[in-house]
This record gives sequence, structure tokens and C-alpha cells, in this order.
Amino acid sequence: MKAPNFSLSDQNGKSHSLSGYKGKWIIIYFYPKDFTPGCTKEACGFRDKGSEKYNLNFSLLSDPEHKVIEAYGAWAKKKFMGREYYGILRSTFIINPKGEIVKEYKNVNPLIHSSEILEDLTRLSPQKNS
Repeated sequence: MKAPNFSLSDQNGKSHSLSGYKGKWIIIYFYPKDFTPGCTKEACGFRDKGSEKYNLNFSLLSDPEHKVIEAYGAWAKKKFMGREYYGILRSTFIINPKGEIVKEYKNVNPLIHSSEILEDLTRLSPQKNS
């Protein structure tokens, strides 16, 4: 499946688009909220396996209007303590050099997710022409 294109700014104001990563493997992950324990553990897991506050070595893109989040199916109705609301589902996508989604993860465990990604990326990436 072709990955939805996007153009978003990172934590430094630099614009990033999917087309700018053509020819490269890319991991896009969506997380519910900054500075929460689960989201921080997930981000640090990616950092440790592979911005300033947690010394992350990758760009964090912001989608305040959640257009990209919706395009990737990561915006949905959630329930917490009996209250229903719309929000971001913890989701990750591996995109191959042709811009195709080759692996999708929903409702991941932030403590082990980075290891899952690395295993799958290692398994998928030797297939350069996929």
C-alpha cells in the first residue's frame, strides 16, 4: 500500500515530506502525548536502539491539525475512565524506499516496540527492491 504523503515541520522548524525520503527506509510513529511515561519510553527506546529534552537522535514532526495522523488511520475514538474522546492511537509504520507501507503496528507496547521494529526492519531491508 502506498504511504500517504505529508509535509510537516520538525522541532526546529525544518520541513519534512515523505517524498524527501524517497529511496530510503523510513519509520513513522504516532504517539498520544508528549512527556507521558509510555510515550517517553517509546521515544527513548527508538533512540537507544538506533530532541533536546530526551536527547533524541531523530526528528519529531508536529501535526496539530491531525491531517497526517488521520491519513495514516491513527486518529480514532478512545475511551479512558468512562469518557470517550478522539485522539491518537499509538501506531507505527515501516515504509520502504518506494514509499510503500510494508509493516503496520497498532496499539504497541512502548517498552518493547523498538526491538520489534529493529527485528522487522532487519528482516525487510535486505529486500532492496521490494
